[in-house]
Amino acid sequence: MKLRAITLENVRRFTTPVRVADIGDGLNVLSEPNEHGKSTLFDAIQALFFKPHGSRDRDITALRPHAGGAPCVTVEVETGDGVFAISKQWLSKPSATVTRTGTLVAQADQAEAWIADLLGGGAGDPSGLVWVRQGMTGLTLASKKEEESALEARRDLLSSVTGEVEAMTGGQRMDNALRRCEAELDVYATSTGRPKANGPWKDAQDDVARLQEDHRNLTATAEALHEALDRRRRAQRALRELEDPEAVAARAARLEAATAAHRAAERHGAQVDDATRARDAARLTLSATQDTLDRFRAALADRAEAQTQFDAADQAATAAKAAYEKARARAVEAGTALETAKAAETQADATARKARQQQAARDGAARRTELASRIAKAQDLRVQMETESAAAKTGPDAAALRDLEAKAQAVVVAEAARAAQAPQVTVTYDPGAEGRVSRDGIALDNATPLAIVGPTTLTLDGIGSLDIQPGAAMGDEASVETARRALQQALDARALPDLDAARKAAEARAEATRRHGEAAAVFASLAPDGLEALQAALAAIPEAAEDDDTPDTATADAALAQAAEARVAAQSARDAANEALSDARAEATRTDTARTAAADRLRRAKEALAKHGDATDEALTATRAAAATDLEQAEATLDERRRAAPDLDAAAATLARAQSVDAQARADIARLKPEIATFDERINAGSGNAVEERLAETAEQLEAARAQLDRIEREVAVLTLLKQVLETARTEARERYFAPIAKELQPLLHILWPEAELQWADETLLPEALTRDGQEEKLNILSGGTQEQIALLVRLAFARMLARGGRHAPVILDDALVFTDDDRIERMFDALHRQAGDLQIIVLTCRQRAFRDLGGRTLTLAPAE
Repeated sequence: MKLRAITLENVRRFTTPVRVADIGDGLNVLSEPNEHGKSTLFDAIQALFFKPHGSRDRDITALRPHAGGAPCVTVEVETGDGVFAISKQWLSKPSATVTRTGTLVAQADQAEAWIADLLGGGAGDPSGLVWVRQGMTGLTLASKKEEESALEARRDLLSSVTGEVEAMTGGQRMDNALRRCEAELDVYATSTGRPKANGPWKDAQDDVARLQEDHRNLTATAEALHEALDRRRRAQRALRELEDPEAVAARAARLEAATAAHRAAERHGAQVDDATRARDAARLTLSATQDTLDRFRAALADRAEAQTQFDAADQAATAAKAAYEKARARAVEAGTALETAKAAETQADATARKARQQQAARDGAARRTELASRIAKAQDLRVQMETESAAAKTGPDAAALRDLEAKAQAVVVAEAARAAQAPQVTVTYDPGAEGRVSRDGIALDNATPLAIVGPTTLTLDGIGSLDIQPGAAMGDEASVETARRALQQALDARALPDLDAARKAAEARAEATRRHGEAAAVFASLAPDGLEALQAALAAIPEAAEDDDTPDTATADAALAQAAEARVAAQSARDAANEALSDARAEATRTDTARTAAADRLRRAKEALAKHGDATDEALTATRAAAATDLEQAEATLDERRRAAPDLDAAAATLARAQSVDAQARADIARLKPEIATFDERINAGSGNAVEERLAETAEQLEAARAQLDRIEREVAVLTLLKQVLETARTEARERYFAPIAKELQPLLHILWPEAELQWADETLLPEALTRDGQEEKLNILSGGTQEQIALLVRLAFARMLARGGRHAPVILDDALVFTDDDRIERMFDALHRQAGDLQIIVLTCRQRAFRDLGGRTLTLAPAE
């Protein structure tokens, strides 16, 4: 089977028919961007071949467009009998047809059977072998059902090619032997080789374990009985020794003597403690008198030092204050001189500026006259502009006038509408009687209808009057009143009596705006920068003074330069004086601060010395000497009592040992008596249970149970070894079974990895490991790119085997090389071309740049003609 064309309609985004045509033998490539419909094309082909036309499962409903409709797929295939068109439609009016050159070959269930026969009779479709869905880069498929179908296809393919099904399993007798071996082994062990629960092996192990436990318990009981006899003998001997009268008397005598010696040592120890406390009190007294003497001497020295420091600081502060007063006087004198120099410079500058003004006045007399004329004209124009601007703001503007006229027109329209609905009166005069009928003093026109919109009185000349009441047929009075009210409110808002007045006011406003514009244009020509700029320019031209004795500009500038030099010199002198004053002020401040600090220290030193009152160095020294004598006497007394004191620790230790020996003897007696009674009870109880006889009987039973366990374990080992031998023989047969696919795959595999081999799994009939450079690597630990490359090569090998078996199946790859690097993808392209010699391969990819070098026939997915 080879695909020649594919047409989709109402399949996902393709609501109008699209078609892939001219699919040739060998390699075909459809390279389009993402979301162009490549995966949709793959899913549609899959559905056509493997989904019944009556199916409504999830895969079929996923093909329906968002806008709704019945998915329809048509595929043209070429077989040995010619070209056939297979078409299916799902969901709405489902159908399946097979046609040949327009002639119906099969439809409905017969069409489904025809497709199944085309795929190989339903023993497992080839799609799982040679079709790669987008995202499925490995050899496993999405669902369990697809996996089982693919496994059946692989088993069917390998068996049909090798023709060695019996050889694959090692023959029926090997299977029977293996099953019998497994059955017998199953009696004893689980599938993991452990003893089976409730089986003979587990029962034998339990018997041995139980008897071993009984033997241990009986052995422990016998050993405990012997130990109890020995311990009772030792306890009885120890009790006799402890209760011996001489031993009891000796312990009592030792305890009494140790107690008396300890009491005497404690009494002497109290005397030593009293002497120690007296020595410590004398030592504290000496320390206090020495501290008082030291503090008194330190206060005297501190007062003397503070007095010396204060005298020096007072002298320095006095000198610094005198220097500061001299510097301040010099600074005042320099400041006065600077002010005098500044005044002279100011006077010289004023004289120079006046000289320049007089010269400028003489130079700009004509310019002053011209500017004064322009200013006068501009002032007149500005007054005119202000007048016209005020007038231009009075009255309605054009927009307001249009609004008023619109409201007036609305009144006219409302009145016309009211008149059209109201009763009408028409007067037709006889010749000579014109104007004899009037309303409100106004004669009615001849043969002109008059609308009666309310109570109306007509005056009939020479006859009287005629009252007319129109009743309910007065017309739409509310609309007229609303329109009039709106017009009147607009007029009142602008303080206008009527529309004519508004029109006149608007004309006046427009005229004032025009005049204001003309005046503004003339004003702009006279004063382009404003009137103030002209006035500033006029003010900048000075007026010449008469009878002025101002010197010429050169003389005035020379006098100004001389005054500036004098001011700079005075400024420098004043700055120097100020700097000297600042230094003198800082020094005065520092010395004054030092004097204040020295005075504070002197005050504190005097206060510290005053705390000692009338004490003198001689009196404090005598007091210290007396305290030292008292300390020497206390230390001598303490030494004497310590030399005569007995050893209290030794006495306490002797007493503690005597008490311990007496207490331990009493405790041992209290312990041994109940212990002996316990041993008596235990020995009496054990001697009546025949422990030795039961221990011998249990030992014999344990030996027999161990023999039975050894026999079973030997049998399990023999069965396990037999199973391994049988499985090894069957594995060798399996290797012969996989030889054809391995032979077909080897050249493709060597394109990527020379000398590499694949290891196949018996259960899945798929590769499980790759051997390279003598190292075996499981497929699941290889990189994603390596796994997808192996998967693609395996599918190409399966496709070649299908073709050799007479079942040509197109290889369809939807983005199958997504993880492959640039170097390996070139070699994968070579592998595709190698297999494309007698296979049809269709590659769907979005990697346009990467697959540009693949070659092959280029396909397009375009609207169907």
